[in-house]
Amino acid sequence: MELHTSEQSATHHTCHPCRRVIPYRIYAVVHTCGIIALMYHHAYSLLTEHTALTSFLLLLSDVVLAFMWASTTSLRLNPVHRTEYPEKYFSKPEEHFPKLDVFICTADPYKEPPMMVANTVLSVMAFGYPSYKVSVYVSDDGGSSLTLFALMEAAKFSEHWLPFCKKNNVQDRSPEVYFSLKSSSCTEEAENLKKMYEDVKERVEHVVNIGKVDQDQFREVFDLLDHKFTPQDHPSIIKVLQNNETGITPNLIYVSREKSRATPHHFKAGALNTLLRVSSVMTNSPIILTLDCDMYSNNPTTPLHALCYLSDPKINSGLGFVQFPQRFQGINRNDIYASELIHPFDINMVGYDGLMGPIHVGTGCFFNRRVFYGPPANLILPELDELAPNRIADKPIKAHTVLALAHNVAGCNYEHNTNWGSKIGFRYGSLVEDYYTGFMLHCEGWRSMFCRPQRAAFYGSAPKRLTDVVWQQMRWSIGLLEMGFSRYSPFTYGLKSLGLFTGLGYCYYVVWPFCSIPLTVYGVLPQLALIYGIRVFPKPSDQWFWLYIFLSLGAYAQDLADFLLEGGTCQKWWNDQRMWLIRGLSSFFFGMIEYTLKNLNLSTPGFNVTSKANGDDEQKKRYEQEIFDFAPSSSIFLPMTAVAVLNLFAFVSGLYGLFAWGEGLSLELMLASFVVVNSLPIYEAMVLRKDDGKLQKGICFLAGILTLVLILGGYFLLK
Repeated sequence: MELHTSEQSATHHTCHPCRRVIPYRIYAVVHTCGIIALMYHHAYSLLTEHTALTSFLLLLSDVVLAFMWASTTSLRLNPVHRTEYPEKYFSKPEEHFPKLDVFICTADPYKEPPMMVANTVLSVMAFGYPSYKVSVYVSDDGGSSLTLFALMEAAKFSEHWLPFCKKNNVQDRSPEVYFSLKSSSCTEEAENLKKMYEDVKERVEHVVNIGKVDQDQFREVFDLLDHKFTPQDHPSIIKVLQNNETGITPNLIYVSREKSRATPHHFKAGALNTLLRVSSVMTNSPIILTLDCDMYSNNPTTPLHALCYLSDPKINSGLGFVQFPQRFQGINRNDIYASELIHPFDINMVGYDGLMGPIHVGTGCFFNRRVFYGPPANLILPELDELAPNRIADKPIKAHTVLALAHNVAGCNYEHNTNWGSKIGFRYGSLVEDYYTGFMLHCEGWRSMFCRPQRAAFYGSAPKRLTDVVWQQMRWSIGLLEMGFSRYSPFTYGLKSLGLFTGLGYCYYVVWPFCSIPLTVYGVLPQLALIYGIRVFPKPSDQWFWLYIFLSLGAYAQDLADFLLEGGTCQKWWNDQRMWLIRGLSSFFFGMIEYTLKNLNLSTPGFNVTSKANGDDEQKKRYEQEIFDFAPSSSIFLPMTAVAVLNLFAFVSGLYGLFAWGEGLSLELMLASFVVVNSLPIYEAMVLRKDDGKLQKGICFLAGILTLVLILGGYFLLK
């Protein structure tokens, strides 16, 4: 089963090198010379000065920062922007469009509300694409009757919603989004449809509130969900909720794979591999779209943008996937938690795109099904002929033999003694299965493309609480460390397979957790020196002083330029770099500790689903007013708070020395001032605020104790 191509499809997309390439390459040479000089200065200090431990810690920190800079620079050497022309597909007959399977994953009906999942499903069912060629598979790893009920309601509503969208050329095809617009009820048809949707929403939210579905009314569907059925232990369930035999609506299939406490399930990667096998049995479409359950379709022509690359005969034989950036709704004006993730999803992506292509980010990705079955030149066949990527699935999806085989391949023991998770499908072995899978696909020789249409392809929900943000990134940190110290580490395996620049680009994310080292050292050591009147940095009269100034200001100026050129603002950039400091002293710091404990068999990190549910009214109000929300406070905020308090002490001490003793300006004082300005929300949450989002007294007290311990420890370290 091959994608339809034509000689003219190459004109469906163009590539434009970024104009900033030459200035960046020139600056890279200059900055590299500065880093080499700084390493020489550290080495000389380590050999000649008596403060060997201090010199070593500064050297270690700058080595990590230098590698971080080198890895980001590899992505700045050849950034490109691409443009697609999907309108050229509008006049083509429907037989030219390949079939499309959509995979949507959910796991917890309370953290991922069923109505939100239903809206995502309805938005992709309403793609501007031949409906009879689309099949939507929803993996429910929680095995929840609430989610299944919501999808049943969505399936019935889709029979009215899809024709309405295509008849009126609706662009916002998530019903929740469309009916929230003021212009949505301008016709009687729209008003009737809105009432129908509100009835659906009311029924779904009612069963969520009471926590159960009336099983007597839906006995034929919920007969398996008895008192023995649990999210961790249950048989496989596959229900065809909508069949595209009429051609009006796509297929909609609910899948909850078999689970047993005695069998590892490999989190999201295991769920996706189950969908890959079940879809192979039922529809086996050559193109697969993977989506998170909160990422609704915002652009009905998105599949056509992907086809501009996947159907190009010049590249499609080696093209593994087309990645769209993640976009988020409801983010406050200046994005105080840096939830837009402009660096990973925009700045770095255009850099990867100029090399072997963007990394896989877990959602919004169109795959060539063939990519999951070995390198381009070496097809690895699965254990069953029915799972082969090129097989034509010509049996009805409700046929008894098809459903029986689908249940079999969704079993918890099916993967034993097979290549699934190692050579076939999504890869196992890391909590960041998306990064790992994309890395292995690139190592096998597949390329990828970054597609960023003017109208965002998908919109999702970003965490609205700082706690959710730091815990989510702590989980990422653990997964990245698993990658960094695995057999397939980008430091070794990647540099050999991908080449220097792409390998370094992949190393950028693996180095993330290690940034806690320089952030901790530079957040504590110079400040202790400032308190005790000792210099760890050169004086202003020393030529090395200006090297520090050049490297620091140059790196920040280049980062700001990247941010602004990719559509950011100065205020968002400031919040982004502040969040980098917060993540380094919370997510990355505890991620390294958790990974170490795991390897000592003292802890077992799990996959905690990030909550997409809306918070209470007070929490939402604080977010809209751009007030940091530290609730519920936990120990993950302790290092960050202690560093903030220490820097405030050092800042006051440095100012006293500057004005009382005329000691002059120092790098130590400048650094403490920078941290203090970034820590203003922390001081406010410690002292001034009375709302529920403040830092709890216990954390503040422990931070004070830890600060005193650091100051006393600094006496023995520096004196």
